[in-house]
Amino acid sequence: MTAPERSAPAFDAHALMSSLPHLPGVYRMLNAKNDVLYVGKARDLKKRVSSYFQKTSQSPRIALMLTQVAAVETTATRSEAEALILENNLIKSLAPRYNILFRDDKSYPYLMLSGHAHPRLGFHRGALDGKHRYFGPFPHTGAVRESIQLLQKIFRLRTCEDSVFQNRSRPCLLHQIRRCSAPCVGLIDGDAYGADVKNAELFLQGREDDVLQALGQKMQQAADLQRYEQAAFYRDQIQALSTTQQKQYAESSTGGDADVIACAEDKGAACVNLVMVRKGRQLGDKSFFPHNAEGVTTAEVLQAFLAQHYLNRQVPPVIVVGAEFDAQETEALLAEKAGHAVLLVTRPQGQRRAWLEMAWKNAQLALSQRLSHASNQEVRLAALREALGLPDTVQRIECFDISHTQGEATVASCVVYDRFDMRNSEYRRYNITGIQAGDDYAAMRSVLQRRYEKISRGEGVVPDLILIDGGKGQVGVARDVMTELGMNDIFLFGVAKGEERRPGLEQLICADARTSIQLARDNPGLHLIQAIRDEAHRFAITGHRARRGTARLASSLEGISGVGAKRRKELLARFGGLKGVTGASIDDLAQVPGISRKLAEKIYQELH
Repeated sequence: MTAPERSAPAFDAHALMSSLPHLPGVYRMLNAKNDVLYVGKARDLKKRVSSYFQKTSQSPRIALMLTQVAAVETTATRSEAEALILENNLIKSLAPRYNILFRDDKSYPYLMLSGHAHPRLGFHRGALDGKHRYFGPFPHTGAVRESIQLLQKIFRLRTCEDSVFQNRSRPCLLHQIRRCSAPCVGLIDGDAYGADVKNAELFLQGREDDVLQALGQKMQQAADLQRYEQAAFYRDQIQALSTTQQKQYAESSTGGDADVIACAEDKGAACVNLVMVRKGRQLGDKSFFPHNAEGVTTAEVLQAFLAQHYLNRQVPPVIVVGAEFDAQETEALLAEKAGHAVLLVTRPQGQRRAWLEMAWKNAQLALSQRLSHASNQEVRLAALREALGLPDTVQRIECFDISHTQGEATVASCVVYDRFDMRNSEYRRYNITGIQAGDDYAAMRSVLQRRYEKISRGEGVVPDLILIDGGKGQVGVARDVMTELGMNDIFLFGVAKGEERRPGLEQLICADARTSIQLARDNPGLHLIQAIRDEAHRFAITGHRARRGTARLASSLEGISGVGAKRRKELLARFGGLKGVTGASIDDLAQVPGISRKLAEKIYQELH
C-alpha cells in the first residue's frame, strides 16, 4: 500500500501581503505547475497585489484566475516607467493566459531620403541612421510603396542603389517612362535635382501649397523666357500634385502628428485599429487582434495596447483613444518613455473625432471579416476531424513539402496552421544537403529529423496533425522518423495527388502507408487540406528558386574563363552582389578594374 499523495500547500495570501514592499515593480502570479498566469505592474507593489485578495467583488475573469494562483513573485524597480517596460517584456516573452496580448514584433517602415549628393528615395525598416532623412512611420509596407511611386511620378527622384547609380553609363528604364530624371548620367544638374528633393520633402511634411506655389513661379518664369517645354514639365507636376492633394484621405488644417486608436468587440473577440496621421495627413491604418481578451472591457484592451505597442516604438505627441479612462498615469508613463509630452485624448472633437470614427469603422470591418473567416475555417476543421476520425482537440497542423529541379538546390518547407489560420511567422525552410540528388525520401527524413528532434526535447510546440505532401513512400519515412523520436502518437497523413494530378482527387495516405481515404470534392475538410498543402508547396518552391538562382549565378561566374577569384570579388563589390552583376550592362562591367571590354562582353553573354 502506497503512502497517500501530499497535496500542495495552500497559498497563504496574508503571509505574502505582509512581506511586500511599498515600491514600484512587477508581480507575476503562478499556478501549481509554476506556469505564469498573469503579469502586472504596480506603482506600489504592496497595495496593488493586496487588492486582489482583499476585494470581494472581482470580475469573473480575475476571480477564475485567483482560484488557480499558487504563488506570487515580485520584482521591485526604480520607477513605474521601468516597471512598465519590464511588465511588457515579460508579457511578450511569457504570453500569460490572463494577460491581453498583442503579437506584432515587426518595426514599422519608413520612407527614406538618403544623405547622398543626389539623394535616393527608398524604403527603410530598422534602426534610423542620422545620415539620412526619414518620413513616417507608415502602418504597412504598401503605404510606403504607394508614396514612393507617387513621389517618382511627381518629382522623378532616383530609387536605385548607390552601387548601381555610380556605375551607370546610360539612363535606365525608369527615365524612359518619366519616373526618374537620370542624375546618374547628368541629364539633370545638381541644383535642379536638389530642388526636386526639397519639394519632395515639403510634400512629405504636408506643405503641398508651398510646393505648388514654387512650381507655379518656375512655370511662369520658364514661359516668360519662352522655354515652353520646361514650362509644360512644371505644369504637369502641378497637375499631378493638385490631383494627389484632392485624393487625400483626411486633411487637417492644423497639421501635426497623431495616432488614432479605436477598438471594436463582437462575440468575445476584439480588434484594435490604429490610424497614423503625420503632418495632418492620414498615412493608412493597421488592425491588431489581441489574444486573451475575452471578458475584458474596451478600456482594458486599449490600455494594454498602449503599453505594449509603444514599448519599442516612437510615441507621437498626440494619441486619440476610443475609450474613457484615467489617462494621466498612462500619459506620464508614455511621456517618460518618449522624452517629450504626450497628450492622450479620450474625448476628441472636430477633426480628431472624425478620425476616431474612421478608425472604429475600420476596426468593425476588420473584426467582421476575421470572424467570418474564422467561422469558415472552423467549419473546415470540424469537417476534417469528422472525415479522418480525429478528436476535437486537433487544432495545430504542420505540413511538409520538398522542392528541387532534378535534384538541384533541394529545399524543404514546413508551414503551420493553428487557431483557424496559417501562422506565417512560424513557417520554416530547410536547405537539404548531404543526400543523393533527387532522393525525396532522404530529403523528407532529413527535414523531419531536424524539425522534431528539437521539439522532442521541449524546444517548440508539438503539432496535433502532420501532413506530408507525398505518397506511401514519404509517409513510411515520416512514420519511421516519428517512431524513432518517440512521437508516434501524433496523427500523420500523406496527401497524394490523384489521377492526372487533378485537384479534388487527392488520396489521403494513412500512417500505416497501406490504407487511404478519398474525400468528396466538395468536402470542406478536403478544401482545408488543399489550402495547407498548396501553401507548403508555394513556400518550398519560392525558397528553391531563390537558392537555385544564387547557386547558378555563382557557378556561372566561377565558370567564366578569365574571371578568377580577384575579379569575382571586384565584380561583387562594385555591383553589390550577384543580382547587381546580372543587371549590369556591358559598359558597366567594362568599368570594373581588370575587366576589359572583350571580357565584359563575355561575362554579359554568359549571364544572359
